[in-house]
Amino acid sequence: MTVRTHTQEPVTAELDRSALDFTPWRFWADADDERRDRQLALQAELCRERGYVLGERCFVSEQASVTNEVLELGDRTYVAAGAYVSGSLRAGRDCTLNPYTVVRGDVRLGDAVRIGSHTSVLGFNHSTDPDTEVHRQPLTSAGITVGDDVWIGSHVVVLDGVAVGDKAVLAAGAVVTKDVPAGAVVGGNPARLIRWRVPQAAAAPAAGGLAREVREFADTAREQARSLLDRCWDPATGLFVDAPGTAPTVRAQCDAVEIADLLLGGPPPQLPAEEQVARLRSWQDPATGMVGELGADLAPVPPRPGLFDPAAGYHVLSVGYALDLLGSAFAHPIAVVADATPGDVVDGLERQDWEAGAWSAGHWVDILGTAMHWNRRAGVAGKPGAQEALLGWLMTHASPRTGTWGTPGGPDGLLQVVNGYYRASRGTFAQLGVPVPYPERVTDTVLEHARDPRFFRPERQNACDVLDVAHPLWLTRGTGHRGDEVVELARGLLAQALRRWSAGEGFAFRAAHPSTAGTPATTPGLQGTEMWLAIVWLLADLAGLADQLGYRPRGVHRPEPVEG
Repeated sequence: MTVRTHTQEPVTAELDRSALDFTPWRFWADADDERRDRQLALQAELCRERGYVLGERCFVSEQASVTNEVLELGDRTYVAAGAYVSGSLRAGRDCTLNPYTVVRGDVRLGDAVRIGSHTSVLGFNHSTDPDTEVHRQPLTSAGITVGDDVWIGSHVVVLDGVAVGDKAVLAAGAVVTKDVPAGAVVGGNPARLIRWRVPQAAAAPAAGGLAREVREFADTAREQARSLLDRCWDPATGLFVDAPGTAPTVRAQCDAVEIADLLLGGPPPQLPAEEQVARLRSWQDPATGMVGELGADLAPVPPRPGLFDPAAGYHVLSVGYALDLLGSAFAHPIAVVADATPGDVVDGLERQDWEAGAWSAGHWVDILGTAMHWNRRAGVAGKPGAQEALLGWLMTHASPRTGTWGTPGGPDGLLQVVNGYYRASRGTFAQLGVPVPYPERVTDTVLEHARDPRFFRPERQNACDVLDVAHPLWLTRGTGHRGDEVVELARGLLAQALRRWSAGEGFAFRAAHPSTAGTPATTPGLQGTEMWLAIVWLLADLAGLADQLGYRPRGVHRPEPVEG
């Protein structure tokens, strides 16, 4: 029998409609047109008025409490009735926040994350100063990251600072206070490993095993160095290309020099060293001191004046260090830097977009600091006070909270400030042997960034992102701050990197994945090989295994300060 109340429609119909708020994965299949239109209008209002980003066929229940400052939901991601969501939530596709889930603070979910009812994911915390009432103390937030294809059961509590790896399972009732490895099933209070959902995930190399892998990798790389250089040598032009089928570039010549120095202990055998030196020196523009990119006629395009032509900037590093490894140097001073006054330096630093483009700003600093080094070595001191202006500005503008330059946040989180920190510190503090400001905060920031699965999941890693974590941790290792965590991270990244070597071809810039296979970034080449060889050394040294490699970078990525 259907119960009716005066003019109301059947109660069972109202129950049916309400059920969709508690089973949101059924909404787009079962809701009527009126209900669908109402949901789309709600989503449009949230995006317009609050700046939320919602993918296709998402669902946000009208019976949920959604008060986020930042909310990004991928396609087919659902927030069910009774959920309490606040802070900054960025979720991938096909995620579900089931009824009465609490997700607060800074939380990142990968793809296909399912969160059971009555679970709390708390990406923030109170400090616990005993002299101040808890409610008066400021909140802190290290953030929570969850990888892809993760099942979080009902009545689970995940505390701030935790990273959950891909394909992990958090059993019902678990209290998760520490990172969960990829493929693990954990449960209990505090959560402990129960078993492995992905059995091969348990097979991480032990200390002896990793040392053996490092040693075997180095032997293989040396044996195959000649063939990978031959692969990228173009006899028709007498120049190196980054990978077969690409055009010769200035950087390819320099990468070949760096690789040969690391693995063969000398210059590339394809061309006599004196010819390589003569060519690199001849490419320098006498007026600016810069080296432009090669044009269609394989002659450098004249750089534009000023600090710095984007097409020529990195060549200050790559050509300068390639010549250094070959026992030579630039033929001319880098005039655009030699002529720069302290005011020019500060004006240039202030013009950089440290807010939204910290990597580009750090790149600019790296070029400037390296050009000053080459000029000093050539006996060209530059304008009085110019180098002091550079170092002084960096010292006084480093953040006491993060140790970096620029502002973290935005869609890339800490990526810009960490990657920019590597470039800016490499060309200045590291290159000159000057202690960096706030080294422990740098370690904190880099370790936090390295937990972001968007950049450090094995299939998403690229050489820039890993190098820009490895070098700052190596640079600040002397403090001993969070040393065990640094070693653990270095060992994990090192084990992943070693397995990316392609026989006879070297490393690709980016890790291979079915969705990116065949792209230039995942094709082995000179740039990827040069960068990953340096990364492997830095990670191995952090892990105490560098002696197994038998090589040490002496070029752009050299660990020691320069001389002279």
